[in-house]
Amino acid sequence: MKQTELVDLLAESVQMLGGVAVADPRHVAEITTIPRPPDGAEEVPAMLSRLLEAHEIVITKVRDAITRTTASRDDGTNDLLMGNALRGHELEVWFLAEHLVDTPAVRA
Repeated sequence: MKQTELVDLLAESVQMLGGVAVADPRHVAEITTIPRPPDGAEEVPAMLSRLLEAHEIVITKVRDAITRTTASRDDGTNDLLMGNALRGHELEVWFLAEHLVDTPAVRA
């Protein structure tokens, strides 16, 4: 599933539950826990390492949300998080890690 499709599904779920989905990219940038990339160019291993770290942050947040949706018996959101968000990001971590095997990871 594409990230844009996943974001749409999550936003719809938030709104169905009575919340307000964050839609403005400026607001998203303000509240994200994923570190902002540095200005300018950087080496490919550093970019890949940062991308890997971003997916790991998302996985941690999704697992926390799965725990909360399990406790509140929000089965629809739980299924969305497990089936789409968690599995997709875990696959991306595996894929990136496989490509970094021969390239030393560089933490930016």
